Amino acid sequence: MAAAAIFSSLRRRRSPSLQAFLAPVDLTDVALVQTLLSISSELVSCFSDRCFFFQRRNSRSLIRKMEVFLVLLEYLRDSGTCIESTALLCFKELYLLLYRCKILLDYCGQSSKLWLLLQNHSISGHFHDLNQEISTLLDVFPADDIELSEDVREQIDLMQRQARNAKLHIDKNDELLRLRLFSFLDEFEHGRVPNHVDLRSFFVEGLGIKDAKTCRAEIEFLEEQIVNHEGDAEPTASVLNGFVAIMRYSRFLLFGFEEDEAELGIGSHKKRRKGLITQEIAETFLSIPKDFCCPITLDLMRDPVIISTGQTYDRRSIARWMEEGHRTCPKTGQMLVHDRLVPNRALRNLIVQWCTAHGIPYDPPETTDVSAESFASALPSRAAVEANRATAELLIQQLANGSPRAKTVAAREIRLLAKTGKENRAFIAKAGAIPHLRNLLSTHNPVAQENSVTAMLNLSIYDKNKSRIMDEEGCLGSIVKVLRFGLTTEARENAAATLFSLSAVHEYKKKIADESGAVEALATLLRLGTPRGKKDAVTALFNLSTHTDNCVRMIEAGAVTALVGALGNEGVAEEAAGALALIVRQPIGAAAVGEEEMAVTGLVGMMRCGTPRGKENAVAALLELCRSGGASATERVLKAPALVGLLQALLFTGTKRARRKAASLARVFQRCENAALHFGGLGVGYAFAGNSAANRDSSFTPDVSVPMSISVPVL
Repeated sequence: MAAAAIFSSLRRRRSPSLQAFLAPVDLTDVALVQTLLSISSELVSCFSDRCFFFQRRNSRSLIRKMEVFLVLLEYLRDSGTCIESTALLCFKELYLLLYRCKILLDYCGQSSKLWLLLQNHSISGHFHDLNQEISTLLDVFPADDIELSEDVREQIDLMQRQARNAKLHIDKNDELLRLRLFSFLDEFEHGRVPNHVDLRSFFVEGLGIKDAKTCRAEIEFLEEQIVNHEGDAEPTASVLNGFVAIMRYSRFLLFGFEEDEAELGIGSHKKRRKGLITQEIAETFLSIPKDFCCPITLDLMRDPVIISTGQTYDRRSIARWMEEGHRTCPKTGQMLVHDRLVPNRALRNLIVQWCTAHGIPYDPPETTDVSAESFASALPSRAAVEANRATAELLIQQLANGSPRAKTVAAREIRLLAKTGKENRAFIAKAGAIPHLRNLLSTHNPVAQENSVTAMLNLSIYDKNKSRIMDEEGCLGSIVKVLRFGLTTEARENAAATLFSLSAVHEYKKKIADESGAVEALATLLRLGTPRGKKDAVTALFNLSTHTDNCVRMIEAGAVTALVGALGNEGVAEEAAGALALIVRQPIGAAAVGEEEMAVTGLVGMMRCGTPRGKENAVAALLELCRSGGASATERVLKAPALVGLLQALLFTGTKRARRKAASLARVFQRCENAALHFGGLGVGYAFAGNSAANRDSSFTPDVSVPMSISVPVL
């Protein structure tokens, strides 16, 4: 608690709150002196011989004062001097002061060198604050009322004069180093790469950073500060990102790419990843606020726009809807007065803030008129972009010509560099990383393969890179091979996620499905994978199922069987039902689903126990099965136990879409010969939500509800 308060105060350049410490209240004067003696003795023994790289003079001065307090306390203990009430209050204040000194010195000893350099003024100010408080304490300390030896009194008087006359001290050499560090940032800001000799002089000679391991520790410490950054703290998160980029570039420029095997091991890699988990999407998809999702695709909106009815949609989805000839609002059914699309900037800013808070990359489309105010917090500084660009060039050179170990390191760093920011993803791909990553996919090194496929996944998030990956000869086939035969579970899962990302482009869905073994491997992952692997597989299969030409391929590859089996898995049931609802739109798909013994049972089970969206998809799949599957399929659905009650419940308690589908399904049954026997009691319910379902819409998107939280996880 105390440490947290001090660290917060150090960041904010304000005095620590005394509420973070509790002074002893029930100790006698003897016990209090003994407690203070123990604390000051520990403090002096811990720090008296420690050499601080920065704040040397300030820390040495503070430690000397603690040594004087130690002399005073030892004398009081040995002499048995009685302590008056005023002195007792001063000693209680000293108790708080000693702990604050300890925390400040610990902070200086444990923080990274770059961070201490950036906080040079702030930390110097806190040393000065402690000096002033020591001066105040000594001013009110009743030294004349306590019998002290002459030498102890002289030391106390000398410390009092020194504390009273102390000025704020900022080390000139430290300040020169800090200014040099900012000069490197300024050079990158203006598009210039700093001189190799200057960087070596600064980091190796100036900071004493002499190996890649120390560089990595510095980077990780700064990244932690970015994660915990407070809005009013200096330097800003954007500036800190710039320094992280400079440190990363200097690491590879100065110390190369060779690392110990222990640093490249899978276990070691995953341990490091945990430290950055708050910057990445967790292994399961996040639940996105409903208002941030497009009502058509249910994906996170990248460019929300308002149409004439007042409803908000993602620009790409509503534009496609209008291009298909629709002149009504997909959500309300109202006629559109005009086809103008008005940007919903307020909602877009909220989405940006939510994405930033959860570590989700948000790449605004290039065509959007984005104001600096809207995305200032989300966009990196130019210095960070330029430093990352220079780093990417070094990494790609190693991917092309480096040793096997250097290639493994380069793939890992490209993976990390591509996890945030469309600028990074754009120039990494443009610089030629994709062909080299493709070559590394076939390696027998599990760490290299895992990092290369994950780097490919992160690069694919940027739309323009999707075409680069798909156009690269043999790249799709290599990704599918990793999906089928990957050397680690994470590699196979990330290959599935890459296919999901690529399949967001409609024209690629057919190409992916036709790739030998792709759909089969996704179906296998859906059946046998980890929870995250199942999620990756089912979302990829859903995307592929939206292309009507893929229906036969998915049936032949066993995807239908896998999707039916997934209906019983709560984590992927909604997406599986949505994919089945699309597949059964075609007669051949309906026939394949109808042959699955557990298909109808699984869908009815979802209507009973599923989530609201799961129920929507389940009833939609049953409806399409009846429409496309003929009399035999309709009869199988009709005979499902408890279906009457479930339809009744959906008609009155389901979502709007679920009510519409339930009403349509009831009308299908009503036309059957046994409708009077089985559905006579539902007549009043048919009109409840059925007036908008008279004409079947040929577009799949309004009929299937799938909670796609985000297009792809970044790893």
